[in-house]
Amino acid sequence: MTAKKPKLDHAHVRRLLQDMIRIRRFEDKCAELYTQEKIRGFLHLYDGEEAIAAGIIPCLTAEDRVVATYREHGHALMRGVSMSSVMAEMYGKAEGCSGGRGGSMHLFDAATNFYGGNAIVGGGLPLATGLALADHMRGDRAVTACFFGEGAVAEGEFHESMNLAALWQLPVLFVCENNGYAMGTALERSESETDISAKAAAYGVEARVVDGMDIVAVEAAAMHALDHIRTTGQPVFLECRTYRFRPHSMFDAQLYRDKDEVETWRAKGPIVRFQTWLLVNGLIHEDEIAAIEAEVAAEIDEAVAFAEAGTWEPVETLTKDVMAPSAPPAEVTAPSGTLVDTTYREAVRAAISDAMTRDERVFLMGEDVGAYGGCYAVSKGLMETFGPDRIRDTPLSESGFTGAGIGAACAGMRPIVELMTVNFSLLALDQILNTAATLRHMSGGQFGVPVVIRMATGAGKQLAAQHSHSLEGWYAHIPGLKVLAPATLEDARGMLWTALQDPDPVLIFENVMLYNRAGKIDENAGPVDISKAAIRRPGKDVTLITYGGSLYKTLDAAEALANDGIDAEVIDLRSLRPLDDATIMTSVARTRRAIIVDEGWRSGSLAAEISARITEQVFWTMDAPVGRVCAAEVPIPYPKHLEDASIPQVPAIVAAVKATMGRG
Repeated sequence: MTAKKPKLDHAHVRRLLQDMIRIRRFEDKCAELYTQEKIRGFLHLYDGEEAIAAGIIPCLTAEDRVVATYREHGHALMRGVSMSSVMAEMYGKAEGCSGGRGGSMHLFDAATNFYGGNAIVGGGLPLATGLALADHMRGDRAVTACFFGEGAVAEGEFHESMNLAALWQLPVLFVCENNGYAMGTALERSESETDISAKAAAYGVEARVVDGMDIVAVEAAAMHALDHIRTTGQPVFLECRTYRFRPHSMFDAQLYRDKDEVETWRAKGPIVRFQTWLLVNGLIHEDEIAAIEAEVAAEIDEAVAFAEAGTWEPVETLTKDVMAPSAPPAEVTAPSGTLVDTTYREAVRAAISDAMTRDERVFLMGEDVGAYGGCYAVSKGLMETFGPDRIRDTPLSESGFTGAGIGAACAGMRPIVELMTVNFSLLALDQILNTAATLRHMSGGQFGVPVVIRMATGAGKQLAAQHSHSLEGWYAHIPGLKVLAPATLEDARGMLWTALQDPDPVLIFENVMLYNRAGKIDENAGPVDISKAAIRRPGKDVTLITYGGSLYKTLDAAEALANDGIDAEVIDLRSLRPLDDATIMTSVARTRRAIIVDEGWRSGSLAAEISARITEQVFWTMDAPVGRVCAAEVPIPYPKHLEDASIPQVPAIVAAVKATMGRG
C-alpha cells in the first residue's frame, strides 16, 4: 500500500528536485534542437508543469498504467522511459521508444506500461477508462493514471469517460493539468463553469484540487488519491492548477497573453519555489544543485549523441507495424453432415455465446445489448446466461464505450463492441480512426488492439436517411483495420471467433436485411477463414462482385441472366479490407467482364476502388469496361418505393450485365 504522506528526508527532496530539473533541462534542449530543425512537427513543452509528472508518477507501481497527452515528455521520463530513447524518438530515429513512428506527441513504452501520448485532445480518456475496465473485470489491483489538459473537459469524451468510470467503479486516476489555456483560449473564455473539479464531481467522481506548482502538495495528493482508488476501486479526479511558461507549441506566437503574466508565474514556478524552500531550510546546498545540473547535462548530452548516431528506418519498412505480421489460422471445424434450421440473427447470437464460453476474456458491450436484448435482438437472452458484467449495457456514449473497448483490448481482454447502427459509429470515429487503427503503428508495434466492433448497416427497413447508411466502404479506406461483411449463415456464425483471434481491430458489418434470413446450417458450424473471398456461383461470361446484403440480389440476378443464356460468376467479397485481389483477378481474367454491386454511394465507393484495381491489374484481358451498380447519390428516402429505387436491385444488376455484354 502506498504511504499517505511524503517522507521529506534529504534523499527524497533531492530526487524531487532532480526529477523536475531533469524534465526542464531536457525540454530546453529539445527547444534548441527544434530551432536547428533536428526535431520537427509539433513540439509541446511542459515548462512550468514539471511538479505534476514528478510528483505523481513515482507514486505508481510497476503494474500501474500511464496514459498521457501530447505534452508528455515529462511523463515518459518520470515513468522510466530512457532519455536516450525519448530523444531518438524526437529525432524520428529507429532507436526511438516508438521506433521513430510516433514522434514528440506519441511516445510509447510497453516495458514501463506507458501507453503513450495522444495528439487528440481528450482522446486518451476513453483508452484509460478501458485499461481500467480490464483490470476491474479481472480483479487486478492496478491503477491507470490518465493525464490531460483542462481543454479536454470541453470534449464529449471527457464527460463520457467520467460517467463510465463512476458508473462502473473503475480504478482510474484522472489528472487534469489545468494550465489555464486550451492552446490560446483562456479558461474563462471557453467554459461557463471554470471550476474543473466540479465537472468531475457532477458525475459522482471523487474530485480534489491541488496547487500544481507545489511538488510536495502534488505528491501528497497523489498518495491520498491512489490510496483511495486501491481501497475502494473507484476513480479519483485530481485537478492540478498550474501554468505553462512556454507557448502551446513551438509554432505559437503567444499573442493571447501578456509577457508580464508569464513572468509573474515564472517567479513562482515549481522548480524555483521548491529549490528556494530547500535552500532556505538547509535541506540542500548550492553545490548539490550544481551537481544535479551537471548530472542532468551529462545525461542530456548522452541522449543527444545517441539520437544523432541513431539510424533511419529504411523506406522498405514503410508498412511495418501497420498490422501484426500475421494472424493465427482459423480453426475451421469439420462438418458433421447434419443440418439444423437457423437464422442470420441466431447464427450471430450463437457466435457470441460460443466465443464467451470458449474464452473468459471475451465480453460484449454496447447500447441495450443486455436487458433489452439488442436493438435487433441479436443478444437476447445472453445476459441471463453470462451476467451483466460480461453482457455489459453502456450509456449512449459511442466514443466513450468504443474507446473503453479499445483500451480493454490493449490490456489483454477480447471485447466485442456493438454499435447499434453504422451511422452511430460516426460518433466513435475518432476512437476507431485515431486510436484503434493507429496504435500499433505509432507505438512501433508495441501495442496491438485486438477489439471486434460489430454494427448493423444498410437500407431496406424504411428508416430514412439517418439510419440507412452503408458506410463500410469508408472504413475499408483506413489502414490498420480489418473490415468484414458476413452475408451467409455460415459467415455470420463463424467470422466472429476468427476475428477475436486477430491481434488487430476487426470491424464486422451486419446488413439489417439479413437478420431474418433463414436457412440450414451444419450443426458443427464454427470458425471460418476470413482472409478469402468466396465464389458463391461459378460462371464463365461475367464476374459479379458484391458483399453483404447485396449477395442474394446478385445471386437472383445471376439466375435471371442464366435464363437469357448469360452465365454469371458471383463473388462474395466477405473481407472488404484487405481485399482478396487474387480471387477477383483470377475470375475477371477468365470471364473478361466485371460488374460490381455495392450499396454504398457511387462516388468514392468501394466499388470504385475495386474497379481501379481491376483496371490496374487485368485491364488487357478485359472485353468491356468495368460496370458498377451502386446506391443513388441521394440520402436514403423514407417511402418504400423510393428507398428501393435508391439502392441496388435485381433489375438494375441484370441491366448492367446485359449492357456490358452488348445485349442491353
